[in-house]
Amino acid sequence: MHRIISTFTSSNPIRNAFFSSIRNPSPSFLCGSSWLGARIKGSRSFSGESSGRESLEYDVVIVGAGPAGLSAAIRLKQLCQERSVDLSVCVLEKGSEVGAHIISGNVFEPRALDELIPNWKSEGAPIEVPVSSDKFLLLTKGQALPLPSPFNNKGNYVISLSQVVRWLACKAEEIGVEIYPGFAASEIIYDNNQKVVGVGTNDMGVAKDGSKRETFQPGVELKGRVTLLAEGCRGSLSEKIIRDHKLRDKGQGQHQTYALGIKEVWEIEEVKHKPGSVLHTVGWPLDSKTYGGSFLYHMKDRQIALGLVVALDYHNPYLSPFDEFQVSNFVKGNFDFCSYTPHTLSKNSRTIRLSSHFLEGGTVLEYVAFTHANAMPIQSIPFPVFPGGAIIGCSAGYVNVPKIKGTHTAMKSGMLAAEATFRVLAEGDPMETYWDSLKKSWVWEELHKARNYRPAFKFGLLPGLAFSALERYIFRGRVPLTLKHGKPDHEATEVASLHEPIQYPKPDGIVSFDVPTSLYRSNTNHEHDQPVHLRLKDPAIPELVNLPLYAGPESRYCPARVYEYVANEHNAPKLQINAQNCLHCKACDIKDPRQNIEWTVPEGGGGPGYTAM
Repeated sequence: MHRIISTFTSSNPIRNAFFSSIRNPSPSFLCGSSWLGARIKGSRSFSGESSGRESLEYDVVIVGAGPAGLSAAIRLKQLCQERSVDLSVCVLEKGSEVGAHIISGNVFEPRALDELIPNWKSEGAPIEVPVSSDKFLLLTKGQALPLPSPFNNKGNYVISLSQVVRWLACKAEEIGVEIYPGFAASEIIYDNNQKVVGVGTNDMGVAKDGSKRETFQPGVELKGRVTLLAEGCRGSLSEKIIRDHKLRDKGQGQHQTYALGIKEVWEIEEVKHKPGSVLHTVGWPLDSKTYGGSFLYHMKDRQIALGLVVALDYHNPYLSPFDEFQVSNFVKGNFDFCSYTPHTLSKNSRTIRLSSHFLEGGTVLEYVAFTHANAMPIQSIPFPVFPGGAIIGCSAGYVNVPKIKGTHTAMKSGMLAAEATFRVLAEGDPMETYWDSLKKSWVWEELHKARNYRPAFKFGLLPGLAFSALERYIFRGRVPLTLKHGKPDHEATEVASLHEPIQYPKPDGIVSFDVPTSLYRSNTNHEHDQPVHLRLKDPAIPELVNLPLYAGPESRYCPARVYEYVANEHNAPKLQINAQNCLHCKACDIKDPRQNIEWTVPEGGGGPGYTAM
């Protein structure tokens, strides 16, 4: 298990960086006196590499400290305790702290957690607000039509997933998992036989022009006998593995499609707060050909999570998900959330005004943007095993679309991968047992029943609702056919000449806001003097293709206004990339019409700093 250990000098920057994270842990996930002991227990080994980078070697390296990655780490250590086997487990997290990039404040189904940590209630899990009501509405510009709720939220909880992940990190460290936040895995490491043997972190302290700043620290290699990728939706390393090993073709064969979520956390007046109340909507402000909907979850402490999800296979290049969300704020505040009857509204173009507002008197605490896998649960899942490891969680796309949930399935996939990993290392079994176990699990059963909901909406909103109702209440997932999806998201974007520009109302600063104001609330921070992590494969395409044909859609689909067209020295439009604004949602990597934008990891620790979500 342990390798040859080489000596680190006190001046070695990587040694200093890693041991600094050990000796000065972030207080947001400090877990008491056991934290340090778990971190420095003799389960890691070091070696010098001919590449000039230091190497840390483990039995298992996990990339991503989200629900899937931490569940895998915990389950591995549980198996070690049960079988009296000592395996070293390391989790690498690109956020500045565990939970900083976790963005799904959600309605949580505890099924996987019940299996992983049965006594979670008595162990202090921040899961305290049970769902008290569950409503589903079809919105038009002036009406809200109640529909039967298909979400099965009885027994579920309204949570901050960021806080739950921090708690999971504490439980992992208590049993000996090592977690390194602030280090971004930027490359896959292969051996001579093209087997994955770990990951490398990016160099830190590199200037925008590629030179080394005074703070330069070379990256480090983290090598593992098994590597698990739990990067979340559209993980950069996971996507590379899927492409290079043709895992989509080896799996279910269909391309994945995605949705962009825009979300705010508000603190509202006590009289309007109903802990555990859950509301989902479809329809307005989106057009009938665009899949998506809004949601409102009442959390604890007078907080609500309010958001809009827009499928990225929308056609109109003038559509702006951010502005659609700001328009939807007008409507969400208009409803009496006891009777779900709209107040008197007056219409003006796309704007709905009101005399009294649900959000008035409240305060926005946080702004969030994220993408998630949104396609057919079964049809788009890649074969999740590659030589030397596996893909787990939302990197593979285990989202149950009709439930609007993926945390419980992501956690279970991590647990199943952990069990397969243990068998690989302790018993010599092949990693493919993970795939076999997954297909025999309740995860696969859930996703198979849900396989036709999302593709049904390619026919439009009302046909999609009708088919989903039949599937849900009559056939119960047993329709003897499996629908296919339409075009990939980037190909679904139509040329601008087929559409009229959308005139969005100006934000009022009370319930709707502009991008700079919202971005400030995301706590986003990047080192400005570093190479741009949003890379154009062909720098000429924005001006030659995107702007003349699609009216520059990157300036609208990005919820942080990272991309904008400005005049160059010849007064001609030129794409400017404001990478420091990036929320790491990866919508650009997905939606760019020519797939010309490649999202890569910036310096570790950069990006948003979510806490409430």
